Amino acid sequence: MTMARSTSSSAPAALAADIVLVIVFAALGLASHEGAVDPAGLVRVAWPFAVALLAGWLALRVWTDPSAPVRKGLPLWAMTALGGLALRVITGGGAAIPFVVVTAIVLLVFLVGWRLAVHALRSARARRRPSAQ
Repeated sequence: MTMARSTSSSAPAALAADIVLVIVFAALGLASHEGAVDPAGLVRVAWPFAVALLAGWLALRVWTDPSAPVRKGLPLWAMTALGGLALRVITGGGAAIPFVVVTAIVLLVFLVGWRLAVHALRSARARRRPSAQ
Protein backbone atom coordinates (compact mmCIF):
# COMPACT_ATOMS: atom_id res chain seq x y z
CA MET A 1 0.00 0.00 0.00
CA THR A 2 1.44 3.35 -0.98
CA MET A 3 1.55 6.36 1.33
CA ALA A 4 -0.98 8.27 -0.79
CA ARG A 5 -3.39 5.37 -0.64
CA SER A 6 -3.03 4.93 3.13
CA THR A 7 -3.54 8.63 3.88
CA SER A 8 -6.53 8.94 1.58
CA SER A 9 -8.06 5.81 3.10
CA SER A 10 -7.66 7.27 6.59
CA ALA A 11 -9.20 10.64 5.65
CA PRO A 12 -12.85 9.67 6.31
CA ALA A 13 -11.96 8.39 9.78
CA ALA A 14 -9.92 11.52 10.51
CA LEU A 15 -12.76 13.78 9.38
CA ALA A 16 -15.23 11.81 11.47
CA ALA A 17 -12.93 12.09 14.50
CA ASP A 18 -12.63 15.85 14.03
CA ILE A 19 -16.39 16.29 13.70
CA VAL A 20 -17.07 14.14 16.76
CA LEU A 21 -14.54 16.15 18.76
CA VAL A 22 -16.17 19.44 17.77
CA ILE A 23 -19.51 18.01 18.90
CA VAL A 24 -17.95 16.84 22.18
CA PHE A 25 -16.51 20.35 22.66
CA ALA A 26 -20.01 21.81 22.22
CA ALA A 27 -21.58 19.21 24.52
CA LEU A 28 -19.02 19.87 27.27
CA GLY A 29 -19.71 23.59 27.05
CA LEU A 30 -23.46 23.09 27.23
CA ALA A 31 -23.18 20.67 30.12
CA SER A 32 -20.96 23.00 32.13
CA HIS A 33 -22.92 26.20 31.44
CA GLU A 34 -26.51 25.09 30.94
CA GLY A 35 -26.50 21.86 32.92
CA ALA A 36 -28.09 19.83 30.14
CA VAL A 37 -27.29 18.89 26.58
CA ASP A 38 -30.23 18.94 24.21
CA PRO A 39 -30.13 18.51 20.42
CA ALA A 40 -31.14 22.12 19.66
CA GLY A 41 -28.50 23.50 22.02
CA LEU A 42 -25.88 21.17 20.60
CA VAL A 43 -26.61 22.37 17.05
CA ARG A 44 -26.64 26.00 18.18
CA VAL A 45 -23.21 25.75 19.80
CA ALA A 46 -21.51 23.31 17.43
CA TRP A 47 -22.54 24.55 13.98
CA PRO A 48 -20.13 27.52 13.67
CA PHE A 49 -17.18 25.34 14.62
CA ALA A 50 -18.30 22.45 12.42
CA VAL A 51 -18.63 24.80 9.43
CA ALA A 52 -15.19 26.30 10.14
CA LEU A 53 -13.75 22.79 10.52
CA LEU A 54 -15.13 21.71 7.14
CA ALA A 55 -13.87 24.91 5.51
CA GLY A 56 -10.45 24.19 7.01
CA TRP A 57 -10.49 20.65 5.66
CA LEU A 58 -11.18 22.01 2.18
CA ALA A 59 -8.80 24.98 2.28
CA LEU A 60 -5.93 22.98 3.75
CA ARG A 61 -6.64 19.79 1.78
CA VAL A 62 -6.35 17.88 5.05
CA TRP A 63 -7.25 14.61 3.32
CA THR A 64 -3.74 14.58 1.74
CA ASP A 65 -2.17 13.87 5.15
CA PRO A 66 -4.98 13.87 7.73
CA SER A 67 -2.94 12.83 10.75
CA ALA A 68 -0.07 15.32 10.33
CA PRO A 69 -0.05 17.23 13.64
CA VAL A 70 1.96 20.28 12.57
CA ARG A 71 1.37 20.62 8.83
CA LYS A 72 -2.39 19.92 8.97
CA GLY A 73 -3.45 19.81 12.63
CA LEU A 74 -2.21 23.21 13.78
CA PRO A 75 -3.58 25.19 10.83
CA LEU A 76 -6.85 23.25 11.03
CA TRP A 77 -7.12 24.08 14.74
CA ALA A 78 -6.52 27.79 14.04
CA MET A 79 -9.08 27.88 11.23
CA THR A 80 -11.65 25.97 13.28
CA ALA A 81 -11.24 28.08 16.42
CA LEU A 82 -10.98 31.47 14.72
CA GLY A 83 -13.53 30.71 12.02
CA GLY A 84 -15.97 29.23 14.51
CA LEU A 85 -15.64 32.20 16.84
CA ALA A 86 -16.09 34.61 13.93
CA LEU A 87 -19.22 32.83 12.73
CA ARG A 88 -20.54 32.75 16.27
CA VAL A 89 -20.08 36.52 16.67
CA ILE A 90 -21.42 37.35 13.20
CA THR A 91 -24.60 35.40 13.94
CA GLY A 92 -25.21 37.05 17.30
CA GLY A 93 -23.47 34.65 19.66
CA GLY A 94 -21.16 35.77 22.41
CA ALA A 95 -17.40 35.56 22.49
CA ALA A 96 -16.32 36.61 25.97
CA ILE A 97 -12.58 36.37 26.57
CA PRO A 98 -12.87 33.29 28.85
CA PHE A 99 -14.91 31.53 26.14
CA VAL A 100 -12.31 32.40 23.51
CA VAL A 101 -9.49 31.06 25.71
CA VAL A 102 -11.32 27.84 26.60
CA THR A 103 -12.31 27.35 22.96
CA ALA A 104 -8.72 27.74 21.79
CA ILE A 105 -7.34 25.36 24.42
CA VAL A 106 -9.97 22.64 24.09
CA LEU A 107 -9.91 22.64 20.29
CA LEU A 108 -6.10 22.59 20.32
CA VAL A 109 -6.08 19.54 22.58
CA PHE A 110 -8.82 17.84 20.58
CA LEU A 111 -7.78 18.57 16.98
CA VAL A 112 -4.01 18.42 17.40
CA GLY A 113 -3.89 15.99 20.32
CA TRP A 114 -5.14 12.92 18.50
CA ARG A 115 -2.80 13.69 15.61
CA LEU A 116 0.17 13.88 17.99
CA ALA A 117 -0.85 10.54 19.52
CA VAL A 118 -1.04 8.91 16.07
CA HIS A 119 2.34 10.39 15.14
CA ALA A 120 3.90 9.10 18.38
CA LEU A 121 2.45 5.61 17.84
CA ARG A 122 3.70 5.48 14.26
CA SER A 123 7.15 6.66 15.32
CA ALA A 124 7.30 4.05 18.08
CA ARG A 125 6.29 1.31 15.63
CA ALA A 126 8.91 2.44 13.13
CA ARG A 127 11.63 2.33 15.81
CA ARG A 128 10.64 -1.23 16.78
CA ARG A 129 10.91 -2.55 13.23
CA PRO A 130 14.22 -4.18 12.47
CA SER A 131 16.22 -2.34 9.83
CA ALA A 132 16.39 -3.98 6.40
CA GLN A 133 20.13 -4.54 6.09
